[in-house]
Formats: sequence, structure tokens, C-alpha cells
Amino acid sequence: MSGTGRFPDGTSLLVAIFLVGLPFIAPVTLATQLVIFSIGTLSVTLLLGTAGLLSFGQGLFMGVGAYAAGLMLLHSGLGMLPALVVAIFGGAGLASIVGFVIVRRQGVYFVMLTLAVAQMGYFAMLSLKDFTGGENGLTGIPRKLEFVGWVIASAPAFYALAASALFLTYLAVQRLIDSPLGSVLIAIKANESRSSALGYDVRRYKIACFAFAGGIAGLAGGLHAVFLGFVPPNDIEIEMSQRLLVMAIIGGVGSPIGAIVGAGFYTLVSEVLSDLWARWMALIAILLIAIVLFLPGGLWSLGERLRSLFRRGGNRA
Repeated sequence: MSGTGRFPDGTSLLVAIFLVGLPFIAPVTLATQLVIFSIGTLSVTLLLGTAGLLSFGQGLFMGVGAYAAGLMLLHSGLGMLPALVVAIFGGAGLASIVGFVIVRRQGVYFVMLTLAVAQMGYFAMLSLKDFTGGENGLTGIPRKLEFVGWVIASAPAFYALAASALFLTYLAVQRLIDSPLGSVLIAIKANESRSSALGYDVRRYKIACFAFAGGIAGLAGGLHAVFLGFVPPNDIEIEMSQRLLVMAIIGGVGSPIGAIVGAGFYTLVSEVLSDLWARWMALIAILLIAIVLFLPGGLWSLGERLRSLFRRGGNRA
């Protein structure tokens, strides 16, 4: 059962090399955006790939993390680390509450509940405009911040911080999937009724997974708020949840590295195509349909298939 969640050797090293080399092959601001969305996409990959939970609510938790971090930085006078910690716990705490209510439902009912909760969160943000800024967003977040004695005043410095956060998050997700908890979640995804019959508290395991994913999304939101210097309303809109889900499916939900592949592909392609064609999202939609129909493992599965072919060729030789 635990074998399903094993990872190919060297993927962590591959991620580290990619993150080190990324700012040398792409503008640092684009690289930072890619890294932040990779963290948000990891939350979707964890839910869908491990526990089989399709959520349209990850944008809500990302938005809550963004507003929590932004408000902390504006009003507390504390540094970036406390703000990011609050963003993580804000996303995880709200996800725990939401998960407690909705994980008792399955399939399309669960999906619709996540969609409804996400919409409620967006309208709550509009209603609390004295705190959130409403449709104008939360502005005035300081751009020069301190992180445990390290002054983050330049784009490369912030990229280093965001890339470190992504790498640690990737390792955490990888460790969770390879742990006994991950094995139970994979079993629940394969056969929930049988897992329950074996004595596992399915609901509790789902809530734990949902909370963990919410914390990851909250971290992405906190980093995004600091990166932009304000919190835009679309951080908490349903469109953000859809974007994270598309990134996860494009990259492949079978492995955490698929989140980085999907977020990277989407971010880079959108940057190029948006300058060429105003309707570039149509091409992304066509790609998404093609992946769902012909490559359900996502773009990352292409690399695994090529590696298998090389291994077979080597064995025959």
C-alpha cells in the first residue's frame, strides 16, 4: 500500500537544481511567481493525488493566508516570519473547520460544497472591506521586510526565500505521502469503504489531509501578498482555485513534482502567449482536454515513460 506513494530516486535533487538554476533562465519576478504558484498547486496535488479529494476551495485558503499575512505586516510591526506562520495556520485552521463540515460527503457533492464555501469566502471578503479593502484589495504592505535578521529588500533575495519555502514544502509533502498517514490516505482513495471496514477513521484522516493542504495554500498566499506588496481580491476568487487545479492536472497529480511542472508550464506559457494572443486561455483549455483524454498522468508522466523506455533499452543491451 505504501509503495504507491514512493518517489523516484533523485527527484528532490532535481527540484533543488531546478530552483537554483531558474532565476538564471527566467526573469526573477517570473521565477518568483512560478515558485509561489507551485506551492499553491502542491496543496491541490496532495488532496487530489493522495486522498482523491477534488477541491475548488484552495484559492479560498490561499486568499485567507494572503490577507492574514498582509494584516499582520500592516498592523503588528512584526517581521515576515510571524506573518507567514499566521498565514499557514490561518489557511490550516479554516481548512480544518471547512473539512469538518464537508468531508462527510463524497464525489460531486463534496466538489460542490468546496465551490460553495469558496464563493462564501469571496463575498465575506467583500463585506469586510474595512479590514480587507473590499474590491480594491489590501494595500500598503511594506516591500522591505526582515526575515529572522535577514533583510529582504531585493527581488533575488525574496526569490531565495520563496524557493526555500517551496523546497521545504515539497519535502514535507513527499514525507507525508511516504508516511503511514499517507499510506492510509492512498488506501482511502482506492477504496474508502474497505478502509473504513479495516477500522480507520476515514473522516478524521480526510480532515487532517484537508488541513495540511490548507496550510500549504495559506503559505502560498502569504508569500504572494509579500511579493506583490498588496493583496488583490482575485487571490480569494474562485478563479484562483480553478487556476491551481488546472496547474495540478497539467503537471500530474501522481507525484508532488507534477505540481512544480504544471505551475511552471502554465506560468511560462501564459507569459509568452498573453503577449501574442488575447485569447490564450483557449489554448490552455485545449491542452487540458488533451491531457485528460490522452495523458492522465500529466506532463511529468512523460518523463517517467521515457525513463522506463531507456531502462528497457539498457536491459536489452
